[in-house]
Amino acid sequence: MRSSPRKRLPALLLGTALLASVLGVGTIASAATDSGGDAPAAASAVHTGHTMAVSTQASADDPDGDGYIPAVPQVTGVTPSTATPPARYFHEFQANCSVTHTAPDDPIVFPGQPGKSHDHTFMGNTSTNAYSTTASLDGGATTCKAPADASAYWMPSLYNGDQKILPVGPQTIYYKAGVTDYTSVRPFPKGLRFVVGNPMQSADEFRHLKGFVEGWECGDSYFNVDIPASCPNRADVQLNIRFQAPSCWDGKYLDTPDHQSHMAYPVVKPGTNDNMCPADHPVALPMIEFKMAFPVNGDMSQVRLASGRGYSFHYDFFNGWEDRTLKAMVDHCIVGGLQCDARGYDQTHPEAGAALNADYRLP
Repeated sequence: MRSSPRKRLPALLLGTALLASVLGVGTIASAATDSGGDAPAAASAVHTGHTMAVSTQASADDPDGDGYIPAVPQVTGVTPSTATPPARYFHEFQANCSVTHTAPDDPIVFPGQPGKSHDHTFMGNTSTNAYSTTASLDGGATTCKAPADASAYWMPSLYNGDQKILPVGPQTIYYKAGVTDYTSVRPFPKGLRFVVGNPMQSADEFRHLKGFVEGWECGDSYFNVDIPASCPNRADVQLNIRFQAPSCWDGKYLDTPDHQSHMAYPVVKPGTNDNMCPADHPVALPMIEFKMAFPVNGDMSQVRLASGRGYSFHYDFFNGWEDRTLKAMVDHCIVGGLQCDARGYDQTHPEAGAALNADYRLP
């Protein structure tokens, strides 16, 4: 056991998660014989795949399998910033990453247990599988435009009937400031990982999540909690979803047993409309926002996620960026108050230059 102190989850939460596992709530998908996995059950069925339960599997990053992965070093002595910097409408950059593969794996929720999850669609690092660790991702091949972004990004696969629908081409993954003081944002620590949303959430819970942006959308239909029953049957129409991640970190753990407690959404500064990190999660990190586009329209009655209904949407992030490159992008684009592309260039502020060269690498 580690000697470092652990922030334990409430006993009721742990007990409920374990009881759900014992009773079989949220059944576990069987291992598939190929990377595609089986088509999910009908959309009206109970969510399949994983519950957000306590991790009990040891891995190279978590040798004792207790679910706590301490940051080394921990970030201490940070007070949430209440400053209001010069107004800049944008403070962001993009990571444009294409789909690599699909598989019923989840190296965060089910480390070292291939085939135990519902089917996921992976982007970024091409090697991501159930055995992925900080070391295995580091420096790996990637489908992101910036070769230094060896991070793993994944979400439940989308199906139309029995046909798997994969996003085509680079998808937009924003890195933004989630707090008003965008100058206080610092890069992700290597190996940080978390799950955004929950496959077991209800429609009402999904709608009221702080990360809910516009929900499912297609054509002129926006803010849908579930996948629309139909979308305009036109070549320019796709099914889209935008969903934001928490961006405040406790500074102590790269992961916790529920894969969420070490992260938090910003809170409103009393008496203002400003956002700041809460005192127990004082470290401001980039806010990831998935903006996914699926090439499907027309009759959508059979469109569903591998995890269930549309409101079971969630996604995972496992940081594998090369440290110097990520810092350059965060400092230039987020701290610098720019609206950057994947090269760290803001076309409305050409005088600021770019963080990366024409090959999307540090100069």
